[in-house]
Amino acid sequence: MSRKIRIGLIYGGKSGEHDVSLQTALAVMKAVDFTKYEITPFYISKKGEWRSGTPLLGPAQSKEALTFSTDDASAPASNALAPIFGGIQTKGDVAVSSITSAGAEDLGLDVVFPLLHGTFGEDGTIQGLLEMANIPYVGAGVLASAVGMDKVMMKKVFAQEGLPQCIFRHFTRTEWEKNRAYHLMELETAIGYPCFVKPANLGSSVGISKARNQEELIAAVAFAFQYDRKVIIEENIDAREIEVAVLGNDEPIASVVGEIVSSNEFYDYKAKYLDGKSAMIIPAEIPQEVSDEVRALALRAFLAVDGSGLSRVDFFLGKIDQKIYINEINTMPGFTPFSMYPLLWQETGKPYKELLDDLIRLALERHAAKQNIQYSFDTE
Repeated sequence: MSRKIRIGLIYGGKSGEHDVSLQTALAVMKAVDFTKYEITPFYISKKGEWRSGTPLLGPAQSKEALTFSTDDASAPASNALAPIFGGIQTKGDVAVSSITSAGAEDLGLDVVFPLLHGTFGEDGTIQGLLEMANIPYVGAGVLASAVGMDKVMMKKVFAQEGLPQCIFRHFTRTEWEKNRAYHLMELETAIGYPCFVKPANLGSSVGISKARNQEELIAAVAFAFQYDRKVIIEENIDAREIEVAVLGNDEPIASVVGEIVSSNEFYDYKAKYLDGKSAMIIPAEIPQEVSDEVRALALRAFLAVDGSGLSRVDFFLGKIDQKIYINEINTMPGFTPFSMYPLLWQETGKPYKELLDDLIRLALERHAAKQNIQYSFDTE
């Protein structure tokens, strides 16, 4: 394109990772090359209200774009931030109707970058909205996003692919309430203690507990059910936590391998975002053959869920036997310049600005390829 590419940044959202999304959006707005791109911010409040700013043409405006308070009662702090769609501040259902009826051109956009983490953003919901509107967007599609968010479905896909993973069990709230004694027996027989209890659909290590006995297990399950109707329980592995960044569409590439050294007993929300004491070691200090195998497994996992754009794939590496276990794939990882995903690519030789360029290009390429697909046929 001879003119600037018009990008819509969608950030905030209704999930528990709202504030993490704001950090990501601010980082992207500060780093974007305004000689190539024009940015329009779209903020979603914790209540699902949509607000939009006027297109940003330079870095000085990018700070103003995030002056929305995280308090949903607050109005936009700047006159430059005009409410979205027809001069009104909209609820989610109005936004959906407006976007799907308008499409990218009428919204003045070439591509959307959904910088949303967790539910209602990373789980395929916003991706489905953009698909319905035929708007190009960065990152995984509906299927990969949904599978990547649901840890149970993710592990079933990994199992079908033959990827090595730890022992796990899962059940819904209804199944737990109807037959708690059976599930306790099954968990203690198959997994034992300690074990990890997680909501099936949540990110950023929210709602996760380590249970060392039956009393703690019951409490951990109750805690996880506060965040989802389905929980997953995994065996404890004495292992290092290593991660790989993946970039691409049908022919993805993998970054160098990094390692997380948690400040807490395990890498929970506090260790990730609050205490600032967890360390990232890039590249990870592991044998080359182990690094090569982890990178190959990361690409297999990415392709197994039909990933596109970007993903971070997390693994456990046994401290004693060096056995590799895949943990999960994150289809919209943290994306500040200090997050693991961009840092892995920086060490691989791809700086943050170049990474943004690649993601925009990949989004436009994937969308262009899909325009050649026929979704129905005429029987006449």
